Amino acid sequence: MALQIGIVGLPNVGKSTLFNALTGSRGAQAANYPFCTIDPNVGIVEVPDERLRALEGIVHPERTVPAAVEFVDIAGLVKGASKGEGLGNKFLAAIREVHAICHVVRAFKGGDIIHVDGSVEPKRDRETIEMELILADLDHLAGRMDKLAGAARTGDKEKIKELALLTRVKAHLDTGKVAFTCPMEPEERVLMKQIPLLTGKPIIYAVNVAEEELASADAEDMKRGIGLTDNEQLVILCAKIEEDLQDLGAEERKEYLQSIGAKSGLDQLIRAAYAALGYATYFTAGEKEVRAWTITKGMAAPQAAGVIHTDFEKGFIRAETVAFSDFIANGGWQGAKEAGKQRSEGKEYIVQDGDVLLFKFNV
Repeated sequence: MALQIGIVGLPNVGKSTLFNALTGSRGAQAANYPFCTIDPNVGIVEVPDERLRALEGIVHPERTVPAAVEFVDIAGLVKGASKGEGLGNKFLAAIREVHAICHVVRAFKGGDIIHVDGSVEPKRDRETIEMELILADLDHLAGRMDKLAGAARTGDKEKIKELALLTRVKAHLDTGKVAFTCPMEPEERVLMKQIPLLTGKPIIYAVNVAEEELASADAEDMKRGIGLTDNEQLVILCAKIEEDLQDLGAEERKEYLQSIGAKSGLDQLIRAAYAALGYATYFTAGEKEVRAWTITKGMAAPQAAGVIHTDFEKGFIRAETVAFSDFIANGGWQGAKEAGKQRSEGKEYIVQDGDVLLFKFNV
């Protein structure tokens, strides 16, 4: 299951520097002028999961395969992007393809780094980006609602229901709030996933601070400063430090961060991105391979098996299941079985985060 996160923000806020740090590369062009990134850069990042190391220690597999997130470095948006300013149409199309958004907000002053609006004001900058996304969504909704209105007049119950939902979402957008924060029932959320609204995607805010401010920066203060609610996800990091850390070994990175009294924001960001869409992880663990598999929370065992191969879902018989903690505590499959911790689950079983599974199927 490919999880794709689009990195957005105004020009020169540190998006490409952050992308380079995330992917451990120098692939994204980072320069001191707007629109130095035009075509989206794409990089695959492993999801940090210490449980894989624990499974390795018991199973001793030939290889280990972690879950992954795909990050897309999208060029800087500017005011007017919803109307095509600054290559806005191209950039907005790239955002529409991703599953969630990482909105990089600049908090570092840095007079030598040009700001597209001439000054650094994080709250204003956040609102600028979100308003462009909202305006683009309102244009999209207007066209869709016009088409639905005709079908609704014929008495089509599904179209009437969709039109009512979109009318409510439009009213929410009109207040300057993103669609994702509009209150909805679970079945309405499912319907909205079929409508490609830019602001219908989860948003993670990555606040890029100066090197000397990283250790003392407070997330709650930062949320208030840029106008976020307590429920919105925010990570504080210094993209420049994170990029510089890529030149160091693992132990050197750890020692350097300790020396400045800071923690890397990258692991937090990757985990937040992975969690933003309500994804969970289950594991398969054998001598050939230990692997993390990404599923949607609430997924039943046959569908979880289908993530490995469609044949597993079609011919599903049962799932031999051990909770991660029981698997580790009892030294693997055999120990868990002897301790009565291994269960045979059927088609109705909802896979839990951390389950270690062995699927039985017949095709």
